[in-house]
Amino acid sequence: ILLSRILTRPIRELTSATQAVADGDLGKTVSVRSKDELGQLAAAFNRMSTELAHAEELRRQMTADIAHELRTPLSVILGHVDALAEGVLPANAETLDVIRDETTQLGRLVEDLRTLSRADAGELTLNLQSIHPQTLLERASTAQRPFALEKKIDLTLDLMPDIAHITVDAERMAQVLGNLLSNALRYTPEGGTITLNAITVDEGVELRIKDSGPGIEADELPHVFNRFYRGDKSRQRETGGSGLGLAIAKGIVEAHGGRIGVESQVGQGTRFYFTLPK
Repeated sequence: ILLSRILTRPIRELTSATQAVADGDLGKTVSVRSKDELGQLAAAFNRMSTELAHAEELRRQMTADIAHELRTPLSVILGHVDALAEGVLPANAETLDVIRDETTQLGRLVEDLRTLSRADAGELTLNLQSIHPQTLLERASTAQRPFALEKKIDLTLDLMPDIAHITVDAERMAQVLGNLLSNALRYTPEGGTITLNAITVDEGVELRIKDSGPGIEADELPHVFNRFYRGDKSRQRETGGSGLGLAIAKGIVEAHGGRIGVESQVGQGTRFYFTLPK
């Protein structure tokens, strides 16, 4: 009887905890009393339960963030439409431009969310072609140069010789580089520098974007690729974007079989990099 109780007690606890998780009590854990098979099973259950609770928290946060991002343009559009209907605002080009800009913002947000969902599901369509990394960096630099000139930022290319071609979707890579460059331009002060370069590494080819901005706090670095994350706690779209650009860049790079990362120190700028197979 004593032996049976010793054996069945952890099983009863696991059964009870499993039922609690099934009823929605995510994060429920059990005591790990041994290192045998039952102990390993209990430890695995605790990890699963903790990860489920974390995933649920992320889902709730993302839902709240989406609602937050949609609320602002919808409120502006509704306010202007009501004002037009009541005759408070004239139906001139300026008023219609505001409505069009906010509608464009909504469309961009929806498309970003669609891209992320397809990347998560492994359904992101890639039109692969062989291209030289220098071509990608030159196109990205050309596209963003007017914004760099406006802020008097020195935007330069620094390429190693004899870099191998990579097989990528050129349009998707332009989106990745565009997001990373826009982020660098947003935080680099007037008169600063941004350097784009590509080097050969063991895994393939690594593309880098280094800026002379204020840098990122160490406790923020693990979160920069999270959806809707902004270092700007005020969450103003004018200063922090939608918070989806880096998450989209990560999804696209990983869909190509690559990896993306960031290195930064406060006061010494930030370097984003991603590696793609040759």
